[in-house]
Amino acid sequence: MIRILLLDDHAMVRTGYRRLLDAEPGFRVVGEAGCADEAYARLQQGDVDVALVDISLRGASGIEATRRMLAREPQLKVLVLSMHDNPGYVSQAMRAGALGYLTKESEPAQVFDAIRQVAAGRRVLSAEVAQALARATLDGEQLMGRLTPREFEVLRMAAAGDSPPCIAERMHLSPKTVLNHMTTIRRKLDADNDFQLLRLAVRHGLVEFPVVEAG
Repeated sequence: MIRILLLDDHAMVRTGYRRLLDAEPGFRVVGEAGCADEAYARLQQGDVDVALVDISLRGASGIEATRRMLAREPQLKVLVLSMHDNPGYVSQAMRAGALGYLTKESEPAQVFDAIRQVAAGRRVLSAEVAQALARATLDGEQLMGRLTPREFEVLRMAAAGDSPPCIAERMHLSPKTVLNHMTTIRRKLDADNDFQLLRLAVRHGLVEFPVVEAG
């Protein structure tokens, strides 16, 4: 029996997953969480084999949640199931320790198979995710790969408009540490200022609003 934790900030999505998974032989949903902190608390009970994780969450993203969950429970297996097939999100999720990454457009049978693969310690990507990674590699779009998962999360939050104190609170860091991360991010991405960082974040799909070019 594969015991599954659902981490998604939409209750109706979790309900749908639970119904599908509980009806599949060999699966049992043992817990649900709407944010990273709820997932950490649920993991303390120690009966989870696979965490099914969304990227877009309230507060810390699924990438940061994956990193922190695996730091606490190294034996846990993580499968990301997200609306994002952005190569930056995929590569950072895998660097954070996820074994699998599927989009939410995947068929139930694909999800079931991926859960079994991940539970057995094998890596798995959906076809569209693998294609997106391949295109990014061919195009040389590896800029965000210079960042660690934590730096990527800080950049994502900053680009979305969160202040350093807000980022610090959500990521359980000090404001000074967040500022140090921002300095490192600018250096790694060859950005002279925060506006350049924002443009890079938009170009790589970390935020969903356009930047209006001057002139």
